[in-house]
Amino acid sequence: MFDIDKLTRDNIRALEPYSSARNEYSGDAAVLLDANENPYNYPFNRYPDPLQKELRGLIAQQKKIKPSQVFTGNGSDEAIDLVIRAFCEPGQHNIVSLDPSYGMYSVAAHINNVEFRKVSLTPDFKIDMKALVNAVDANTRLIFLCSPNNPTANSFEESDLLSIIEHFKGLVVVDEAYIDFSSQSSLVKYLDKLPNLIIFQTLSKAWAMAGIRLGMAFAQPDIIAVFDKIKYPYNVNYLTQQKAIEGLRRVEEKENWVKLILMQKKELIEKLSKLKVVEKIYPSDANFFLAKVIDPINVYKYLVDSKIIVRNRSSVHLCEGCMRISVGSKEENELLVKALSEYKN
Repeated sequence: MFDIDKLTRDNIRALEPYSSARNEYSGDAAVLLDANENPYNYPFNRYPDPLQKELRGLIAQQKKIKPSQVFTGNGSDEAIDLVIRAFCEPGQHNIVSLDPSYGMYSVAAHINNVEFRKVSLTPDFKIDMKALVNAVDANTRLIFLCSPNNPTANSFEESDLLSIIEHFKGLVVVDEAYIDFSSQSSLVKYLDKLPNLIIFQTLSKAWAMAGIRLGMAFAQPDIIAVFDKIKYPYNVNYLTQQKAIEGLRRVEEKENWVKLILMQKKELIEKLSKLKVVEKIYPSDANFFLAKVIDPINVYKYLVDSKIIVRNRSSVHLCEGCMRISVGSKEENELLVKALSEYKN
């Protein structure tokens, strides 16, 4: 039986969490004199719900899971930090992840003084299962897997992901920030069967709400309880909660955005593939793709001078010579194509 207590740091397990006024009372009282709040300027004078119950309930309904399996935080970066702080003893445990992948996993690990081990993807951006297994030892507490992966834009085989989760004795985090654009379905459907699985998702991509900073983590209730135990009391502000709820109720609008972006991605890739400056475009399962170009440094500078900003990934492992290009509006995409068609090296 999987026991999260055995993975939780001793000091976290023994921690007596801070109890805020809104933790102790969250009903519809007529007079609230318990939280040292200013009585004027309602509703912004009141502290937000520390557990975001309405928001988490809506997310759980949409994901077809229980509210107790949902954590909401200040972007996915908060959840990345919390999972490391909760389960990795500084200077003792280690984390295994893939290379290249999302850079904040490594940054958060080093901030918490936890060893971070990178396992190179294969040249075609697949998981090297043997190398991953060899990187894991008795002190490995976490494995981070981003699928679809950033910056390579590809999804990993579900069978590989499941094999890793089923055979690893620690926690496996699967970051699904771009899952709405993927041809593969979310692993949320396996949540009840895999007690060591943690899934990250976000409102920043398909839901078009990067500015409100709302990240989500899905896991078994005992893991979510650990996150809630150590998070800051009011980690998601009132405005973010309200805007997230409003946005999540516009499911049809989100789905239309996704369809439009995928259609525009196909058109953009087709046009860029015909240009002399573009050597190769890698398969994409996200709302961005990698394009290998000639003379990447000068191409990037040329685009900046044209006031078109892409991400230069030419110095990243396995992405040599590549630009990471997010799919924009039709007009933005056309400006990119026009600029690159006029590039002269």
